Amino acid sequence: MLLTLSPKTLSSSSSLTLHKSQNPRCNKSPNSARFKSSKQRSHPILVKSEVQIERDLEFEPGDTFFRHESATGRDLGVLSATLYKRSNGTLRVLDAMCGCGIRSLRYLVEADADFVMANDANDDNRKVITDNLSSRVERGNGDERRWVVTHLLANKAMIERYMVADFFDMIDIDSFGSDSSFLRDAFNTLRLGGLLYLTSTDGYSSGGHRPYNSLAAYGAFIRPMPFGNEIGLRMLIGGAMREAALLGYHVTPLFSYYSYHGPVFRVMLRVHRGKLHEDRNYGFVTHCNLCGHSRTLRFDELGLMGCPCSDTKASSSLVVSGPMWLGPLHDASYVKEMLELAKELGWIGEGTGVDLEKLLSIMIEESDPRLPPGYTKMDEMASRAKMNSPPLKKMMSALVKEGYAVSRSHIIPNALKTDCPMSNFVRIAQENLKS
Repeated sequence: MLLTLSPKTLSSSSSLTLHKSQNPRCNKSPNSARFKSSKQRSHPILVKSEVQIERDLEFEPGDTFFRHESATGRDLGVLSATLYKRSNGTLRVLDAMCGCGIRSLRYLVEADADFVMANDANDDNRKVITDNLSSRVERGNGDERRWVVTHLLANKAMIERYMVADFFDMIDIDSFGSDSSFLRDAFNTLRLGGLLYLTSTDGYSSGGHRPYNSLAAYGAFIRPMPFGNEIGLRMLIGGAMREAALLGYHVTPLFSYYSYHGPVFRVMLRVHRGKLHEDRNYGFVTHCNLCGHSRTLRFDELGLMGCPCSDTKASSSLVVSGPMWLGPLHDASYVKEMLELAKELGWIGEGTGVDLEKLLSIMIEESDPRLPPGYTKMDEMASRAKMNSPPLKKMMSALVKEGYAVSRSHIIPNALKTDCPMSNFVRIAQENLKS
């Protein structure tokens, strides 16, 4: 069965029906999970309705959930959508949880999408969405129609399109929490070779504080590790890989993006036909709390878990998380194309777009296939080495001199990704950089 709905799900007897609470972007009920989670945070998340400007586009958020801080994630989505349109000639986008419609508007105007389906489960948002879209793009009719606004549960919106063989080149799912129930429907509704832009905001699971929740959502049992925010991205990619394999597909991560607000984990995946019989980039990550060393394990190596420190205490200090994606977080050549496009669009250069340029540049560094999962915080290294934390550039130069791969991390400023074991990392710091 493709869809099961209970009578309560479709009930309209109350002012706040369940079909409106499915899309967490528009959920304003005091009893909703989104409302509760927002109150637990230190910053309010609702924006007063007034004209906003993003990349020279004016829009009104109305009473929808909207964050200025998410603009970078929208920038990355537009860059990918534009590259797809240029490469394939056409671009049809499904914005499954569109909120006020700013993402849909940007796909239409900036990525020159041929058609955008702006879907939001809350029909109270219809006026603000249609006003925002129609302010810059005429809707059109028939085969010339550029956009449409719908109010369905995200899963139902995708299922209905799949049932009539109406496929999309890109599906953007800006969801809340760790809900992965839409993955299978998204894969079915996406054109082969298309782009799937996924989201998670579940920092508790990525931090290892809700291992059974991450197991249910992404098939990964996550334990606390010092690089939990990167684990969140790998957990999300791994969950998508598992669902894709069930349908006979496989996915390639094009880029992965973490933002501290929320937190927000976003990954852009390209979907291909054919299940991989063996994927050596899907497995487990271990971390030794005693010596700080991390490594990866595949399924056939689970019985070989251990730590190079070989101390008898190491066994109790070794934690294992997974399975998840173990390969590079980004495709270097693809991110380079994104960087060049951002320059072409005037988003970077002459003192502008410094943050976006830095982000994309670090992503290119992180794409080195020699780099294992995780990163080392400089203050952790300094504590183990009993020294002041050295400058990043000096530490990077010292590691490269010793033959190790190294890059900065886009996730945390004062950290390095490297294939250097922690023991050697400490030694190099002590021998070359101690002041």
